[in-house]
Amino acid sequence: MSRFSRMTWLNPPPEQTELPGGLEVVTGERTDFWRETFYGFVRHNGHFLWETAQEDFTAEVTIAGHYRALYDQAGLMMMLSDQHWIKCGVEVNDGQPVFSTVITNLHSDWATMPLPFDAGRVRLRLTRHAEAVRVDVADPAGGWILARLGYLPARMPAKIGIMACSPERARFRVTFSDYRCGPAIPRALHEGH
Repeated sequence: MSRFSRMTWLNPPPEQTELPGGLEVVTGERTDFWRETFYGFVRHNGHFLWETAQEDFTAEVTIAGHYRALYDQAGLMMMLSDQHWIKCGVEVNDGQPVFSTVITNLHSDWATMPLPFDAGRVRLRLTRHAEAVRVDVADPAGGWILARLGYLPARMPAKIGIMACSPERARFRVTFSDYRCGPAIPRALHEGH
């Protein structure tokens, strides 16, 4: 039995296939997680496969997506409630896959950065240190690149896991592999962790 099979779906996708060491997901029509900012709407229908984490943690996953349409996205998500969450990973913006993070504390924000390597296969990690959430992306040449450091309320149990959305279409296909979640990495930001 895989770790994915022991996790719980929020908004199950129309298709999912267990693979050796991974899970392939095909998204439903116009799925997303977003709250209010700029666009003025709330969407909470993205696909999120989660497990519970009571303490600080680090989660990692490798994603390989068939990115095509605006906002196609896949990665990791941590949810404290429907008004407090973070999602991070690869997302299509202006025709290019970029690394994207959205932190929501009642209202969503959005930050992107270009990937200095091919987006076809990306490893990322999400760490919770009390009220701080940290997002890193693996450099294929070695080490990790800090993508985001943000705030979410401490002392609330977290749901952590994988996320996929396709706000402008259906049938975005992505494979998640080598998922793990365990104790948080050290807090040091500048020592090559």
